[in-house]
Amino acid sequence: MLTTKKGEAASPEIQDWANRIAKQVDNAVTVDVYYDSDSSTYVLRLAKGARVLVFRLSEAQVNSSGRETECERTLQRKIKDLWNLI
Repeated sequence: MLTTKKGEAASPEIQDWANRIAKQVDNAVTVDVYYDSDSSTYVLRLAKGARVLVFRLSEAQVNSSGRETECERTLQRKIKDLWNLI
């Protein structure tokens, strides 16, 4: 479980977590997070210079126990995808 909070209240904690992971992979990557209540997802915006990649994590992924590793792998893969953008 990345956070016990729900909705928009969880966004700052998820953003802190995502930026910690991103800095381990690439110090130049920044992550912004906001909650989309229409889809019950957290939108993560990865940026490195002019490159931007946007993806979502579901509320279930973020708030379910034992899914931290899955979320971390997804984030790391998306950071690598950001490197490969042309």
